[in-house]
Amino acid sequence: MKKFTRLSMLLALSVALNVIEASLPLFNDFIPGLKLGLANIVTLFIVYKFSLKDAFYVGVLRVFLVGILRTGLFSITFFFSLSGIIFSIMFMYLAKKYFKLSIIGVSIIGSIAHSTGQVLTSILLLQMTSMIYYLPWLLLFSIPTGIFVGLICKQLIKFYDETLSFE
Repeated sequence: MKKFTRLSMLLALSVALNVIEASLPLFNDFIPGLKLGLANIVTLFIVYKFSLKDAFYVGVLRVFLVGILRTGLFSITFFFSLSGIIFSIMFMYLAKKYFKLSIIGVSIIGSIAHSTGQVLTSILLLQMTSMIYYLPWLLLFSIPTGIFVGLICKQLIKFYDETLSFE
């Protein structure tokens, strides 16, 4: 029950971070879809502190909940988010397990995979191969956003380990 409660709270946090980030005018109209990825802090945390299955559950549920609350369920944005989270979790898990990268390296891999998944989905759904031209820009910004998410998650894990070691 404790694990379910923690994952439920993490899901709520990831939805809240996604909604908050959507209201920030950070990269308005610079590159469509470009965001810091604050909700991915939670996803990366779950990959490290829980399991691959838990990360998929929470990540996919977040996409559905944000779809219901903000973007519209089964809209094009919904499918971009869904493909991004699936690619991101899959590649972060593989990078963590098989390449023994630091959490920041794993976060960068997740950010790159997220962008790649979204561009591939846009090409498939919109039938526009020209969407591939967004990829280099998204990949360029994936590095600093991946570093940002990784640094925050690293501190979050440190705090989590120190706080819960007394249970």
